[in-house]
Amino acid sequence: MIFLIKAIQLILSLSFLVIIHEFGHFIFARLFGMRVEKFYLFFNPSFTIFRCKKINGSWKCIWFSSNDKHFEDDTESMETEWGIGWLPFGGYCKISGMIDESLDTAQMKKEPQPWEFRTKPAWQRFFVMAGGVTVNFIAALVIYSAILFTWGENYLKMSDTALEFSEIAQQYGYKNGDRILAIDNEPTGKFDESTLLRLLEAENVTIIRENDTLQITPPKGLAKEVIKKQEAFVTIFIPATVDSVMNTAPAFGLLKPDDRFVKIGATPVNSFGDLTKALAANTSDTISASVLRGSDTVSISIPLTEDKKIGFYVKNPLNIQTQTFNIWQSIPAGVSYGLNKLSYYIKQMKFIFTKEGAENIGGFGAIGSMFPSFWNWQAFWETTAFLSIILAFMNVLPIPALDGGFILFLLYEIIFRRKPSEKFLMKAQLIGMAFLFTLLIYANGMDILRIFK
Repeated sequence: MIFLIKAIQLILSLSFLVIIHEFGHFIFARLFGMRVEKFYLFFNPSFTIFRCKKINGSWKCIWFSSNDKHFEDDTESMETEWGIGWLPFGGYCKISGMIDESLDTAQMKKEPQPWEFRTKPAWQRFFVMAGGVTVNFIAALVIYSAILFTWGENYLKMSDTALEFSEIAQQYGYKNGDRILAIDNEPTGKFDESTLLRLLEAENVTIIRENDTLQITPPKGLAKEVIKKQEAFVTIFIPATVDSVMNTAPAFGLLKPDDRFVKIGATPVNSFGDLTKALAANTSDTISASVLRGSDTVSISIPLTEDKKIGFYVKNPLNIQTQTFNIWQSIPAGVSYGLNKLSYYIKQMKFIFTKEGAENIGGFGAIGSMFPSFWNWQAFWETTAFLSIILAFMNVLPIPALDGGFILFLLYEIIFRRKPSEKFLMKAQLIGMAFLFTLLIYANGMDILRIFK
């Protein structure tokens, strides 16, 4: 069920992003009088689920048809064929006279027509190609603004939040319960991914441990070491303290509110994270636990649920703060939030080009794991907005077959007033598609390998 929920969210999110991305190309193409032959959600090799086109003022639609079947209208019609393919890995907007993923060489051999992409001025073609990434980035800012207006922002102050550190972090001086006061002498602010990235790259870190203020000097290359280990460097420290027990759990009546786990068998438990690890290593239907109840330590044999859980709600010690926004405040706040997300993603990209980073590249499985295992609209839109930023950034990279490759060639044409030959563009497109296809296989192959690790 969890897999299905994540898969539905992934398909809905990517479908939305593909549609608005391709619409960015479509709107500029039509604005400059170019013919858009097809606009498809998902790809349709050999077969098409649904296609629809306006012919002589009336809409004609076809369900479940071979691609050999065409609408019987003038091939030079400016009307667009709208459709849904069967391969749910993207979509496309086919513009006449353009070398794209369709590799339509027959059309390129014909006499150029005034409605074609190739006959338009370079500056118009530039806007057409930049339209997709522009719309994706604007969409992300709009979504973030809408999220802040609708739900506000919940956050933790880094300096007020006790943290739990990985084994690597503890090797270099951190201890569970430490709070981060400053990174490279700058106050930490909110607990978020940008701050955590700064922590990995820091030259010095100021922490508060109990009542003492201490300095930690992390080693260079810490980020690579953490990426190689494939574990969270730091998480929020939450004591394994019982808030309440589910009345359907076998442990109901055995545990009491405010009981704090201190041992599972002979394994010390200092946090909820420790408790989770101990339960994961357990293979029996019961556990022997020691809990701190008031000033006494009590030993209890606890029967587990069918999925080997205790079945209690953990007591939340976090000082979560909420900031609300009216509609006028949400717009600049959403823009700032989106720009911070873009900055964080760009900073992360440098690790992709390391051996450790390459081993952590993921495909659709990794993207799907970003969504929650239950349906939550706020989480869905937050993930969709971040994916929109990723899609915009990745597409603007100067790689043939991506929008950035087309933009690079157009900039060359604008600057040097010399257009690359169609033969060159066709070869570049083939090379780019081969590279992207190889990357797609590699990324999804890494997802599969992680399943068996």
